[in-house]
Amino acid sequence: MTTMLLKAVLWDLDGTLIDSEPIWHEAETQIALAHGGQWNEELAWSDSGKPVTSAAQHMIDMGTQLTVDEIANALVEYVYQREMERMPWVEGAEDVLRQLAKEGIPSVLVTASPRKMAQNLVDQAPQGAFAGFVCGSDDLPKKPDPAPYLAAGRVVGAEPRNMPTCIAIEDSISGLMSAAASGATTIAQTGFNGTDVSDGPQFASISGYAGLGVDELEHYVRLRLRKLEG
Repeated sequence: MTTMLLKAVLWDLDGTLIDSEPIWHEAETQIALAHGGQWNEELAWSDSGKPVTSAAQHMIDMGTQLTVDEIANALVEYVYQREMERMPWVEGAEDVLRQLAKEGIPSVLVTASPRKMAQNLVDQAPQGAFAGFVCGSDDLPKKPDPAPYLAAGRVVGAEPRNMPTCIAIEDSISGLMSAAASGATTIAQTGFNGTDVSDGPQFASISGYAGLGVDELEHYVRLRLRKLEG
């Protein structure tokens, strides 16, 4: 019997596990227009994967007459309430989480969103899927720094030298940079994000979760390890 090398799957949140970007964009647009600002989809996508405070500052630069904290708090509350009502899972994500849990392979959420939003996702996920999460409320450098993914590795006992045995699934350039710099075998999820990440540092790319399971994720890890061995 072949020993499985895949140790864990480390998941970004928005645009990877859930299709929440439209909700964030809706919140940004409503808040900006209600407070003297200008905003559109192109501007919203430019902040995808960045901390909510970055989007808030961008909204101020575009004329929104509120403080960073006021905007950030309003955005988080708007999206949080919508996700409490219904978590907008992307098609196939829950199935992958269930398969991993069945095989005893832990998942860890790695998000710039605040703690209550991370906890809400974990609470609504398939039972036993998540071993924990790293979130924007933690006292860590933010993506694209590798710190969040290195912290996620520690949740499952992966030392930096073992990070290639962890799959990281991300959808934004900043997230891909963070995951790749941590040493994780990084997969770009391109099916649910409006930005082009074809020039990112990922090891491989997928579009959606059709046909993706434990065997396929294990295959990516083995390919990566072979490449590292030269």
